Amino acid sequence: MEIFRNRSFFYEYIIIAALLAGTAVAVFFFSIPGALIVAGTGVIILIVMYLMAKKRYNAMEQLSIELDQILHDNDRFLITECEEGELAILSSSIRKMTVKLKEQASQLQDEKKVLTDAIADIFHQMRTPLTSMRLSCSMLAEEELGYEDRIRFIRSIKKQLERMQWLVETLLKMSKIEAGTVTFKRERIDVGEMVKKACDPLLIPLELRDIGLEIKTNGAGLTGDIDWLAEAVGNIVKNCMEHTPEGGTITINAEENAIYTVLTVEDTGKGFDKNDIAHIFERFYKGKNSGSESVGIGLALCRTIITGLDGTIKAENGKAGGARFEIRFYKNVV
Repeated sequence: MEIFRNRSFFYEYIIIAALLAGTAVAVFFFSIPGALIVAGTGVIILIVMYLMAKKRYNAMEQLSIELDQILHDNDRFLITECEEGELAILSSSIRKMTVKLKEQASQLQDEKKVLTDAIADIFHQMRTPLTSMRLSCSMLAEEELGYEDRIRFIRSIKKQLERMQWLVETLLKMSKIEAGTVTFKRERIDVGEMVKKACDPLLIPLELRDIGLEIKTNGAGLTGDIDWLAEAVGNIVKNCMEHTPEGGTITINAEENAIYTVLTVEDTGKGFDKNDIAHIFERFYKGKNSGSESVGIGLALCRTIITGLDGTIKAENGKAGGARFEIRFYKNVV
């Protein structure tokens, strides 16, 4: 019988049968009717034990069959519920595990699709500078090309290489954060110091474009990673710079209260098209007012960093026009 393949049950069954038989033999020497009663009771007990064990065994076998079906059939999802105590707990645990595994499988499929799309987007972004550099190299091979033209083509190649380097480095940073391999610091930082670190590399480009920069942090502070936050804020200021006309202004303000610290960055450019606002922070998304050299990844990195530090970020049009970014970091204890 299949049920006796379970060694534990087989041994238990033999031991109980031996005890009952021994009891019946012992009683036989004192009373034959008593021995018959004990023997009959023992047979009934063994039959009941056998039927109950068989029911439990069948339920376990059914669970095993359904698990095998789940492993080999993606459409199979639910596990039959059991009524018995331990088996019900086991069945419930398996159902939860099945749901979790299905969710993870679905998430992996989504991530695979995102990765495929990202690779396609990266190839598309790389193709333009590579084509430009190939043409520039072809022109540099011309012996009749003048000195000034050679310098112009060399500068063009250098610019395209810098663009590709920035794209690759930014994508690597995002990938590390999303993969969970980046450990953010959680320390008290001064917002003014962080903003200065973010804006320092952009001071000369801002001056060349005749764009003013106004910073007012009011001694605000927050808990986070100064280096990564400077990276995020720097990308926001860079985005504002690229969309602010000459003579415009970029304003950075910060405030801290008992609930949160808020940092706002505003410019005097065209602002966002209303259809773009919901997609501003998506990877490789280029809005209607984006420049021809925009890649659409800087703001995506900003959101990845800020959300990784448990902050929030939103983009909108300012009341007086222009783009407005708001970053908030809520405090754990109020």
